[in-house]
Amino acid sequence: MIQQETILKVTDNSGAKTVKCVKVLGGFKRKFAYLGDIIIVSIKTVKNFSKIQKGEIHKALIVRTKKKINKKDGCAICLYENSVSLVGKQGRTITPIASRVFGPIPKKLSISFPDFTKISGETF
Repeated sequence: MIQQETILKVTDNSGAKTVKCVKVLGGFKRKFAYLGDIIIVSIKTVKNFSKIQKGEIHKALIVRTKKKINKKDGCAICLYENSVSLVGKQGRTITPIASRVFGPIPKKLSISFPDFTKISGETF
């Protein structure tokens, strides 16, 4: 569960290290975001020599959460961190800014967002 003011890791090679959730998209009364939701983030720390600057506002896709994910076959998956991948700002199309996503990505995302499975290494 991600809400406003949550600090998140960035798991792609866009140049940002950590971001802060500014707004959860999907309705004006919505308080929490889960796996596969889009949020608006502010960049807090960046890597050296990156195109992205500290303080910029971007959209991000939630890739991993600490909250337990229950699958249809009865098993559950717990991950160790809350992390996002930055996506493009333009329009309703969701295209990743980065050319690579580090770490595993759930199959739920690979069905909904096929662009992320092309740049990811592994799915579960």
